[in-house]
Amino acid sequence: MPAGDVRQKWRKDMSKIMELRSKRNTLWEQTKAFLEQHRGENGLVEAGAVETYNKMAADVQALGAEIERLEQQAAVDAALSAPTSKPVTNAPGAKNTPPTNPTATDEYKGAFWDMIRNKGDQLAVRNALSVGEDTEGGYTVPDEFERRLIQALEENNIFRQMATVIKTNSGTRKIPIANDTMEAQWIDEGEEIPETDTRFSQTTLSAYKLGTMIKISNELLHDSAFDLASYIATRFGVAMGNAEERAFFTGDGDKKPLGILDETGGAQLGVTTASQTAITFDEIFDLYYSLKSPYRRNAVFVCNETILLQLMKLKDKNDAYIWKPSLDIAKPDTILGRPIRTSSFMPTVAKGEKVLLFGDMKNYWVADRQNRTFRRLNELYARTDQVGFMTTQRVDGRLILPESVKVLKMAGTKATTSGTTGGTTGGNG
Repeated sequence: MPAGDVRQKWRKDMSKIMELRSKRNTLWEQTKAFLEQHRGENGLVEAGAVETYNKMAADVQALGAEIERLEQQAAVDAALSAPTSKPVTNAPGAKNTPPTNPTATDEYKGAFWDMIRNKGDQLAVRNALSVGEDTEGGYTVPDEFERRLIQALEENNIFRQMATVIKTNSGTRKIPIANDTMEAQWIDEGEEIPETDTRFSQTTLSAYKLGTMIKISNELLHDSAFDLASYIATRFGVAMGNAEERAFFTGDGDKKPLGILDETGGAQLGVTTASQTAITFDEIFDLYYSLKSPYRRNAVFVCNETILLQLMKLKDKNDAYIWKPSLDIAKPDTILGRPIRTSSFMPTVAKGEKVLLFGDMKNYWVADRQNRTFRRLNELYARTDQVGFMTTQRVDGRLILPESVKVLKMAGTKATTSGTTGGTTGGNG
């Protein structure tokens, strides 16, 4: 797309986002006013008005989700429209330094897409791809396409947006963690400065295998006008992003990442509610201050969308709603001045469930083992004139500092037969 068209589309997208933000803010003010109009002398909302309020609040929330999707889409569009090559800056006649990574070369990229579309001399293609072949017959994706896959993952996975993502070439990564806090001491002039014996423990990040299958018809594969790279990146992002996010929240560490809600290695308990079905302002306030001050500076709230509907109704001691919608594109909605994010993979309200996180999510580390691979499966779907592609990646995740994230837990004992998450399908608000 020409640069002028890109700029025009970006301005159009930003205008739409601002329009929706203004619409949401107006609707939220109307929703609050409706609630106050139907509140009785005893302070309770009239029974007949509750359903209408919930619908109005849900519309506000839906607008927020649409705004966030448009913002993510605009960011991805901008990234994908960026130049894919750098201008020549060396002196005339000077030789260009070849890439040190063999999967970053134009030759490898061309051979990879020839393999995907089954074009050219396949023996020559396989020879060119041999530098990126893994032990299972798959091929490492070219570096440029690797970046597109990561962008697609981030679009479908809010956890990656909040966490610290690192790259590793090995199967495991050991991370040293200080067990105690160093403290300086007051000393007399000329007195020897005492040593501080800081002890370290180690947390290990592994590389668990995650895979999915993508089917593409032969017609699309041979259609040169079809944006194959974007299609694969989108399908990959949805399938892998949902699986990742579920594990980052609720994973048990068995052949998958250890989730932030895990009982032993996850977030620390901040507050247990008095009710099994409702959350009060005092409990949100207690959760806020259960987190140490240094972590609160970068802390965010994370919950299921159904929990957000409850939080939108809460008021502080000054009778003001604690949820504040944002009109600024660059700023998220807030509760008690801190951003709030939603995920369908956080639990809904139920006895004993951990339904609300508050903390510095940068202390959850996601380790990506380089690189992602594709394997073409010619015969598996041949009867339907389709070609299968098996996609794999290796990833792990763990909360490095459990004290940096606190969790609000509903009263009661969690039922062993219930599911661990509130959502069974993808999609984040």
